[in-house]
Amino acid sequence: MRSADLLQLSFRAIRAQRLRSFLTLLGIAVGIAAVILLTSIGEGIHRFVLGEFTQFGTNNITVVPGKTRTGGAPSGLPSSARPLSSDDARALEHLPQVIALTPNVRGNAEVQGNGRTRRTLIYGLNSRSTVVFRSQLQSGQFLLPEDDQEGARALVVLGAKLKQELFGAANPLGQRLRIGGLQFRIIGVMAPKGQFLGIDLDDTAFIPTARAQELFNRAGLDEINLTVADGVPAAGIARKIRQVLGERHGREDFTVVTQEEMLGTLSNILNVLTLAVGALGGISLLVGGVGIVTIMTIAVAERTGEIGLLVALGARRRNILLLFLGEAIALSALGGLIGLALGMSLAQLLHWALPALPVNTPLSFILLAESLAILIGLVAGVLPARRAARLDPVEALRSE
Repeated sequence: MRSADLLQLSFRAIRAQRLRSFLTLLGIAVGIAAVILLTSIGEGIHRFVLGEFTQFGTNNITVVPGKTRTGGAPSGLPSSARPLSSDDARALEHLPQVIALTPNVRGNAEVQGNGRTRRTLIYGLNSRSTVVFRSQLQSGQFLLPEDDQEGARALVVLGAKLKQELFGAANPLGQRLRIGGLQFRIIGVMAPKGQFLGIDLDDTAFIPTARAQELFNRAGLDEINLTVADGVPAAGIARKIRQVLGERHGREDFTVVTQEEMLGTLSNILNVLTLAVGALGGISLLVGGVGIVTIMTIAVAERTGEIGLLVALGARRRNILLLFLGEAIALSALGGLIGLALGMSLAQLLHWALPALPVNTPLSFILLAESLAILIGLVAGVLPARRAARLDPVEALRSE
């Protein structure tokens, strides 16, 4: 029997029982739709989170005070971790392959300007922070190198939203701003940057690090951020940072986090999340597969006479096996296509209704889901097809 004849017979059998075939493939369609919808949400969140972390570049290193990974029993004594200092930052600044570095102090304070008051986030940075964080100016200028030292001038650069909230369309450059109890002069406005994990980067004010320490009455730094040259392994720079700071502190009471490590860990967690939600949708596929087994078993019982007639006319057992396998695969493949269309439509509809929820359906997920549907049809059709192929033609014709 030719392949075309087998295919024709399979589709003819499906068309002959349209309602039953539709209900059977509906089980697969619902399973594939669930898999596509859930994995689209998981992949969308995956890409959104990675995009948030890579908007500042992919070769950044952060040093924070305190050791986050420790061993042994707790001593019960308060932590004696030494805070990071401006001298630590200056010692790291001259490491080879370090393009830019900024000591970072942050806090929340009340800002008064143009007769308006707003409580917002204040960042203490240096003149190289625009390189480290890949930020750009909208107007005016950023902090200059002479403001990186002790006794820095009281200058402030406003985030785009903060400028709009305080000054509207007016030009704020040169005007005075009161932050906490200190007076600052506005020298620039940053271009819009958006949000980072829910933190509005535009609703901020940037002042020299030394001024931020004075404002928040803080001697140490919250963290030190570095960016290294493209193509340079961050792990090598991290070792040098540990060596320099270890010599200065006498022990490793700080933590160095490279962006490669952070993104690697984050990506692994998000991959597990995507697989987990996909597996939940896979339960529906399993139910659909059981439905195909049931329907194909009933079909074999109903078409015993037809099987006997085909064998009597010269069809080999292999042809009977392929005939029922083809029918099961056709059912699952059609169900998979309907499920793909349904799942992708639901994903886009969900994104339209909830724009803040990112969804993404990669082509690889679509191909994998359809292949999975076909595989389930193949596996589900094996037992009924083998049963049909092993029927005794004489007994089959007699039963008819």
